[in-house]
Amino acid sequence: MLTIALYNTYDRRRLHEAHLRAIARAGPVAYAYGFHLALVGFPLEGSPLDVALEISGHTTIGDGGRYLLELARKNAFHLLDFPGNGFPPQFGTVVATTRKPSPEKAVDPLEIARRALMGESFILLVGLGRRGLPKETFKLARHHMDVTGRGVSLETCTAIGAIPARISTFMEALRWKTDGRKKPRGF
Repeated sequence: MLTIALYNTYDRRRLHEAHLRAIARAGPVAYAYGFHLALVGFPLEGSPLDVALEISGHTTIGDGGRYLLELARKNAFHLLDFPGNGFPPQFGTVVATTRKPSPEKAVDPLEIARRALMGESFILLVGLGRRGLPKETFKLARHHMDVTGRGVSLETCTAIGAIPARISTFMEALRWKTDGRKKPRGF
């Protein structure tokens, strides 16, 4: 299981328009690439389906929230509290996404793809807010990943799209290479 997790660093007490836009944008991306979507530390109440219904009523993004609803119906949309001592184990290995990975914790998207194909689960944390991920999250994460491989800083919603796209493309290429499937488009 691969999960893209939006980590709230905006406002822990009140839901803002920026929260809603990011969630609405992340839903179709997660759905399109077969990822789960998790929201970490968002001031939301109710079940994931309740939240998806509420958000879909306020957006035209992702076919009016359709894909967020689909994720919720497939149990692929999750609401998590701030981690404290860690994330629930079913989400697997914690990866902090950053343009400046710590050398001893650095992992690239190709390695994530290889390990995911072997059945390992990952939760990829994306900071939602001007400050990005908090320092304690980098300590908690087993790995740090720069999706660009070049240290380029990406706007949050750009990163939300780039991370699943890059990892799933590597997974497609690795499947093609190892089992002789029809060559993916663009290769």
